[in-house]
Amino acid sequence: MTDAPFDFVPGEGRSGLLFLCDHASSALPEAYGDLGLDPALFQTHIASDIGAANVTRALAARFSAPAVLARWSRLLIDLNRGEDDPTLVMKLSDGSIIPGNRDAGPEEVARRIRDFHEPYHAAITAELDRIGQLPNSKGAAIISIHSFTPSWKGKPRPWEVGVLWDKDRRLAGPLMTRLAQHAFLWGDNEPYSGALENDCLNRHGTGRGLPHVLVEIRQDLIATAELAEGFADKLFFVLGAALADMERRR
Repeated sequence: MTDAPFDFVPGEGRSGLLFLCDHASSALPEAYGDLGLDPALFQTHIASDIGAANVTRALAARFSAPAVLARWSRLLIDLNRGEDDPTLVMKLSDGSIIPGNRDAGPEEVARRIRDFHEPYHAAITAELDRIGQLPNSKGAAIISIHSFTPSWKGKPRPWEVGVLWDKDRRLAGPLMTRLAQHAFLWGDNEPYSGALENDCLNRHGTGRGLPHVLVEIRQDLIATAELAEGFADKLFFVLGAALADMERRR
């Protein structure tokens, strides 16, 4: 393997931010083909978080902050799972059997961890280390961008933005307050809970004592590049205000 399994967007360390996008891509390395799936499924949410990469890149640009984005699909390996999580390499996703994963045993899972999972998390660690060593640095605040489907099992999801957090409300609390002030339909640990042991933010945020939040955005609001840019514009001001609120309380 010659290409890194992540894309790195350089930014100014003094921004005090690091953006992450664990499910940025629907692509697969050539050696894995299409994992035996109908190509149409790679346009759906089982392959990537639709719109999340465009929002991540737009926010990183607006904040002049670095970002680390997954280069390969979550169907290959889920970078937002711990290495011992049984859903790390999914054999079934939203009713679709993944033929290329169905028979993946411990040796194949270990290979994917080594080739894709470990380098992604090593890149995050290295960037957090770099930011932490800058003069007068308080360390980085980590913002992870994901997206969710407008409905699940026939039930509409009303939230425009979900704020996911576990034990640390330093950034999540101010962000929810600011979302409410700007008339967003937001959810507190909706549509998912942020309490996922050994997930990306548990590992890099909680584990290092850094403020962090996972922001889920409804996919119909960011489904095209144009929509994602427009939504990033709105989120930029809300996030900026929340980060300022957090800094005042530090």
